[in-house]
Amino acid sequence: MKSILKPLLVVAAMAMGMNGVATLPARATLELNVNKGNVEPMPIAIPDFQGGLGAQISEIVTADLKRSGLFAPIDKNAFVEKITNPDAAPRFDDWKVINAQALVTGSVSKEADGRIRAQYRLWDIFGNQQIAGEQFFANDANQRRVAHIIADAIYEKLTGEKGYFDTRVVFIDESGAKNARKKRLAIMDQDGANVRYLSDGKSIVLTPRFSPNRQEITYMSYESGQPRVYLLQIETGQRELVGNFPGMTFAPRFSPDGQKVIMSLLRDDGNSNIFAMDLRSRSTTRLTNSIAIDTSPSYSPDGSKVVFTSDRGGRAQIYVMGADGSGQTRISFGDGVYSTPVWSPRGDLIAFTKQTGGEFQIGVMKTDGSGERILSSGFQQEGPTWAPNGRVLMFFRDSAGGPKLVSVDLTGRNEQSIPTANFASDPAWSPLLE
Repeated sequence: MKSILKPLLVVAAMAMGMNGVATLPARATLELNVNKGNVEPMPIAIPDFQGGLGAQISEIVTADLKRSGLFAPIDKNAFVEKITNPDAAPRFDDWKVINAQALVTGSVSKEADGRIRAQYRLWDIFGNQQIAGEQFFANDANQRRVAHIIADAIYEKLTGEKGYFDTRVVFIDESGAKNARKKRLAIMDQDGANVRYLSDGKSIVLTPRFSPNRQEITYMSYESGQPRVYLLQIETGQRELVGNFPGMTFAPRFSPDGQKVIMSLLRDDGNSNIFAMDLRSRSTTRLTNSIAIDTSPSYSPDGSKVVFTSDRGGRAQIYVMGADGSGQTRISFGDGVYSTPVWSPRGDLIAFTKQTGGEFQIGVMKTDGSGERILSSGFQQEGPTWAPNGRVLMFFRDSAGGPKLVSVDLTGRNEQSIPTANFASDPAWSPLLE
């Protein structure tokens, strides 16, 4: 069983259906190859789950999978079989007729202690067999999390890679007139639901950054009139001052182990250089010593390297160096100006913002600078952040009077608007929740 009353605890895979249909191992015969250059979305059927909350849960699962661009949920009006017993094997031929390759059945019920019990089964239609089945227990407040966890499980079984639906995004909520914009620190589910405010808007807050292994963020605040960097524990609300950094323009980014942050600081000599700070001792180490502007550092996922931008060559380009500042090497040589590089959690790509020809572009390149690809172009868009599985980016685009959040996958073809009540900027994606 899995419980998400607090952290997720134990999993009970339903190895046999009520009719004795066996499951397959995690890597089943039905599999979507996400490493191909052009992935055709897999047709998948997701009938309403049984039970009072069943339709709500299955709708969220459907929306998650559809938004990924890898799955094409089939219109329910096309279904031939009506699922009345989600534990029994379906009539596979009825689903083949409508070209479903996978089928998800499930149910949601209330336990005697008030908890929700949700279960699902994933069926390989052309293999005539069950691929997976799990059940989860949660309180009412975690209904949506149950759905996201089920969607992640289906995504992983069918692609062989971790999902990213049970995650959150911290961002800057912006409201009011453009010349008097109120900026609040906010957090939401990755699909835009469950917005919660983490600051009151009395002072300007900027550039939140998630820890890679905890539900903790850094952000900048001007509540004292000077830029200060804070650490904030999302669940407890506990806040800790990291320090005053008058020459800082972006909040620091965490190291992969969460023990350090890396930042760009403008010192008395008038140059912007990169420093790393140990969060326990608060000691700082200078990593670059340039007469140029070195900024926007981001660690590689193994912590051995740092990517950053520098205009030491005449205009801002992307550089990579060792985590100790050694071996500083330029990797980008394209036209335009590069900014906000961020290393993928997979370690294989670096995302960036590029300004060229009067427009802003969101792109990716390999870690040696080769294979540059532009995923999105538009007016005033920037600030990419990676989903924890390294398959999707989120950024913000300024249009129609203010910034809004947008996601795009690595093909560049699946761009999605993220719904927010107000304008929104500076997104930062969390790791998978626990």
